[in-house]
Amino acid sequence: MADSATLSDSHTEMTELLLPNDTNNLGRALGGAVLHWMDICGAIAGMRFASRQVVTASMDHVDFITPIEMGEVAVVEGYVFNTGHTSLDVKVDVRAENPRTGDERRTTTSYFTFVALDERGEPASVPELECPTAAEEALREEAVEGRREQLEEVVARYDL
Repeated sequence: MADSATLSDSHTEMTELLLPNDTNNLGRALGGAVLHWMDICGAIAGMRFASRQVVTASMDHVDFITPIEMGEVAVVEGYVFNTGHTSLDVKVDVRAENPRTGDERRTTTSYFTFVALDERGEPASVPELECPTAAEEALREEAVEGRREQLEEVVARYDL
């Protein structure tokens, strides 16, 4: 394992064509299917970054902003934006794409924490995150700020 890795080392993009098995009775993506795709994308980003197996420790709040319609493409994109000793924080965005027109729209974003594991299944150290380009540093800052804002909004909803 390297001492450090870059944000771009972790970048992962997946696509899923929304078919009937992953839709509700309105022909829109099931929330559980979208969460499943997000978890897989985040795990791949974490494994690419750490060069180790990772497991999901937590997923932050999720709001489904717009639906994904049957026949559209779900584009799921993730990258590591922060690390601890054995943990990785991953931002995962989902957008819907109409494959005929190319039109896209944001559908949801969430932040995951994964823990890296060694060969025995025990927590293992991860590389230090580096952002050698201005673009990578901007993505990291966007994720840190986005997570902070999302958590503040959730707290405000429940602050009675």
